[in-house]
Amino acid sequence: MADMSPLFRRSPPRDRRVTLIRKPGCHLCDDAQVVVEKVCGDLGVPWEQKDITEDRELHDQYWEQIPVVLVDGRQHTFWRVNEDRLRKALTD
Repeated sequence: MADMSPLFRRSPPRDRRVTLIRKPGCHLCDDAQVVVEKVCGDLGVPWEQKDITEDRELHDQYWEQIPVVLVDGRQHTFWRVNEDRLRKALTD
């Protein structure tokens, strides 16, 4: 199986999940949401947002990095979301 083509290891974009971790009144979070909505909309990838003020664990983990974008539960980026980089992460 080590010779398996990378094509077969990739998940189709629709099987991916993006999570935007944000807080109310955060302009960077609003900017990040615009990018996440656009990229996920274009690719048909489901996404969700979580509010760190409603989740103590997320608050403790990410407070100084908000907004944070997770791809499939792993941290992809924080503060500023690059559209091309997110698109590449979801299609590679």
